[in-house]
Amino acid sequence: MSVRTRFAPSPTGYLHVGGARTALFNWFFARKHGGTFILRIEDTDAARNTDAAYDVIYQGLRWLGLQWDEGPHAGGGYGPYFQSERNAIYEKHFAALEAKGCLYEDGGAIRFRSPRRTVVVEDLVCGRIAFDMSNPVTHPDMTIRRPDGSWIFHFVNVVDDIEMRLTHVIRGEDHLSNTPKHVELYEALGVKPPHFAHIPLILNHEGKKLSKRDGGSSITYFIDGGYAPEAVANYISLLGWSPKDNREFLALDEIRELFALENINRRSAIFDLDKCFWLNGQHLLHMSLDRFTDLALPFLEKAGIAYGAREALQPVLAIVKPKVKHLSDIPDWIGYFFDDAYPFDPAAADKALRKPGALERLAQLKEALAGVGDWTHPALEEKLKETAATHGVKTGEFIHPARVAVSGRAVGPGLYEMLEVLGRERVLARMDRAIAEFGA
Repeated sequence: MSVRTRFAPSPTGYLHVGGARTALFNWFFARKHGGTFILRIEDTDAARNTDAAYDVIYQGLRWLGLQWDEGPHAGGGYGPYFQSERNAIYEKHFAALEAKGCLYEDGGAIRFRSPRRTVVVEDLVCGRIAFDMSNPVTHPDMTIRRPDGSWIFHFVNVVDDIEMRLTHVIRGEDHLSNTPKHVELYEALGVKPPHFAHIPLILNHEGKKLSKRDGGSSITYFIDGGYAPEAVANYISLLGWSPKDNREFLALDEIRELFALENINRRSAIFDLDKCFWLNGQHLLHMSLDRFTDLALPFLEKAGIAYGAREALQPVLAIVKPKVKHLSDIPDWIGYFFDDAYPFDPAAADKALRKPGALERLAQLKEALAGVGDWTHPALEEKLKETAATHGVKTGEFIHPARVAVSGRAVGPGLYEMLEVLGRERVLARMDRAIAEFGA
């Protein structure tokens, strides 16, 4: 049996963390078993659909590193299936149910006549569950078509899963109560249901279902906030699943190989933005400089940082990389490297440059550095320490004025790395600028 899974979102203009996790779990399962992952857009509610809403789904999935495998629309890979384009298929299956006497009209709507029996679902996560469907009060016959002719979710969902030959339906636990209704439809259409796996809900810290009001509930939050895609995918994967070896920092390829439905936790997962933040820092710290650069570029371009060539940018990124926690912070970390007219932070200038004797120390250091032959981190560090010893002061008397003079701020990458990357001429010119500006 070739595994076939799907992710079937509605185009609401919002890709929820829960939806992203469902997509990831379906993608992991299909990839691990050499199967097929399908994207199906459930857009039968035409009044709610917009191009922007579709784009949010595509952007979110691609950002996370997920690509679907088949679909009717080509263009840089397969496009998704759209329910709005499958009406003829639904009509065919509707006619089949009608011919079997499974349907009846009620107030202009069309309902499915339940067989009124117990439906047993062997769920791969939740276990064996028996649903007593005999009571028409607690389990009324479901509507499958509205009076205006539009389709209800339950019917088209089952029809599409049949037509797309899905072997596994992996979805949120909130759909578990729908499953016996779906099983009744499968059986009425003469098709064996797929394997079901209902994954636990994601709750906020108050124990309520994660909603749009909760910070971090949307994938757009992480895209705009400067998170690394691999960090977010890593974190979301841990919401209800674990590799059973106490590891949390995992690459996407590792999760794919380790993923197993039997390792999905039955209990609801608690969303913890702090842990996602920590994982983001770990992924940024351990990723290659090339990957870090690729992720940084959109934020630099949005901020208008004129970094020039990639070759000029990477040495700068290399020295700030260990300190960056969000990619969106990178423009602030490196802007002064590419702008000699950088502003001076008032508090930093007061403390480091307006301090009595500070400009004298800066001039002494400038003179000493001008004679350094090997403009490298070790040589620069040695020269500063030597200068401090010569003048009988602590190294901080030179370090703090130098840092603020060449960057305009009190915090940044290591001073010697910064001096090396800026280069001799720019460092000396920046020291001259500070001496002139604050000595006036």
